[in-house]
Amino acid sequence: LLAFVDAIHEAALAGLKEHDRLVMAKSQMERRLRERRVSSKLSDLIELVLSRPLVSTGMVQKGLKVTKQGALNLVGELGLREMTGRGRFRAWGIV
Repeated sequence: LLAFVDAIHEAALAGLKEHDRLVMAKSQMERRLRERRVSSKLSDLIELVLSRPLVSTGMVQKGLKVTKQGALNLVGELGLREMTGRGRFRAWGIV
């Protein structure tokens, strides 16, 4: 029983740590919005990235209704980290 309670405690701590990491990442990304137009899709991209562990160009295109180049530009502006290490079929995420 004690081992079970310890496991629950560790899982809860890991969850809180992940939550804090995502909150900090969101605040850092939102700082980039301060000089942007209100109509910028960068805020929508922040929400998309926070809702999924990885996003691809196609996901950004569909979710934000932008072109492939527009999606790549937004990802570059936000400073997301490329996670796949590929030249094609890339995916980005928050580290």
